[in-house]
Amino acid sequence: MAHRITLERNTLRFSAAHFTTFGDECEPLHGHNYDLFVEIEGALTKDSWVFDFSEAKRIVATICKQLDHRFLLPLGSAVLQVEERQAEYEVTFGDRRYVMPKGDVVALPSTTPRPSDSRSGLRARSRTGFTPWGRRTFSG
Repeated sequence: MAHRITLERNTLRFSAAHFTTFGDECEPLHGHNYDLFVEIEGALTKDSWVFDFSEAKRIVATICKQLDHRFLLPLGSAVLQVEERQAEYEVTFGDRRYVMPKGDVVALPSTTPRPSDSRSGLRARSRTGFTPWGRRTFSG
């Protein structure tokens, strides 16, 4: 039987910039403040816990820190032309051109950055954590 815990705190947040494409149009570059709601589901441990709350908060805080004040770049977009260089990304859409230092960018495998992408990237199951960049399994 699966059990679930929820993390909701005003400290689970980040701010990030992005733009969304739809058809032959592209929104202006803009940003949002994201508040995270995290659910962790799984079997109970021997101590009757689904997951260590301290570890869960640490994982989510680390993800928020990695996303905070960055540009979310959807590498899977079929309409953006993305060129990765040594120290920067060049992104073009039609006559628009953006050049951003790599340190200001979080490259995501999605086709467009949406709040639902971040939400699904933060889901976790018992003893396993997910980040927007892949899966991480915890020992113990």
